Amino acid sequence: MGKKIAIVANTTWNIFNFRLNVIAELVKRGHEVVVIAPVDEFMEYKEKFPTVQHVALRVLDRDGKNPFRDFILIEELRRKYKNIKPDLVLHYTHKPNIYGAIAAHMNGVTSIAAITGLGYAFIHNGWINKITQSLYKITAKYHSKFIFENTDDLQLFIKNKIISAEKGVSVKGCGVDTEYFQPSSNGIYSDKLVFTFIGRLLYDKGIIEFIEAAKSILSKYISVEFWVIGEFDEGNPSTINKDRFVEWVNEGIIVYHGFVRDVRPFIRKSNCIVLPSVREGMPRIVLEGMAMGKPIITTRTAGCRETVEEGVNGFLVDVHDSKQLEESIERFISLSQEEKDAMGISGRKKAETVFNDNIIATQLCDIIEAEL
Repeated sequence: MGKKIAIVANTTWNIFNFRLNVIAELVKRGHEVVVIAPVDEFMEYKEKFPTVQHVALRVLDRDGKNPFRDFILIEELRRKYKNIKPDLVLHYTHKPNIYGAIAAHMNGVTSIAAITGLGYAFIHNGWINKITQSLYKITAKYHSKFIFENTDDLQLFIKNKIISAEKGVSVKGCGVDTEYFQPSSNGIYSDKLVFTFIGRLLYDKGIIEFIEAAKSILSKYISVEFWVIGEFDEGNPSTINKDRFVEWVNEGIIVYHGFVRDVRPFIRKSNCIVLPSVREGMPRIVLEGMAMGKPIITTRTAGCRETVEEGVNGFLVDVHDSKQLEESIERFISLSQEEKDAMGISGRKKAETVFNDNIIATQLCDIIEAEL
């Protein structure tokens, strides 16, 4: 018999972009799903899931640091869990993971925390890091399970004594829809090789290293372009300086395509997807690039390193190393078209067999049902 499962996230955008495979699998298995998240324009997911109830979360401030507002969030979640009466709550992102754990405990509801990436709070040492880790340590006992998107994050939580080893499990991210992201031939845009960065415009995503490598490559090669697609994340301390960014665009170092909802046309016209990130849960844009048969250049860091087999479907570079990134881009330029195509084919196969969103959804739902 199906159970009632609530899924909590800090934005409906998060639900729309990353959780629909899990919702679909839970509904398929006969469970009743309730989504609890702040309302935004991505509420359109409801068209696909008319039986899923959406409950608006009103006081969650994703980047806010006001403790009184967080206490209000605990109370709001407590009331919602009391009214909804879920059998289990699956929490995504830091604030739901921490404060939702308390609210679930107050209602005697089974709770799971999904760690989709550690983000700014863990990447940078400082008071935010210390407070976040302390809050996780305090509230971890209220979760029956922690699900991580990579093994590095799991091991970090164990090493820092936030959770015990038996309480954590890792899966390969949230998965990628390999039907939606289909392969296409490389090099159809023009006679130039296109290296594309897609992501939020954050220092932590490696945008500076991408720019530095682009400057050097453009001084040596004329048949290359560097594209950037993404938006400024105003609430994130790692957001890049807008004036500097405009200078890069004006100087012709990058071609900026802004924020787009459908990245497929841009991936299709790219020869290589580049993400020199400091740390990821599991880099979704890399998985999308792989699914579309594009070679990848990314970093030897948590999450990213699990996507690329060196020299097979792309190249790995060290974090914050623009010189090494430049060298990997040059290595890619020097490959024959057949070698580039072979990399793309290898990436597509890995996306289908390891990162397919149906495979990931099955794994996640098996973990969820084991806690019911």
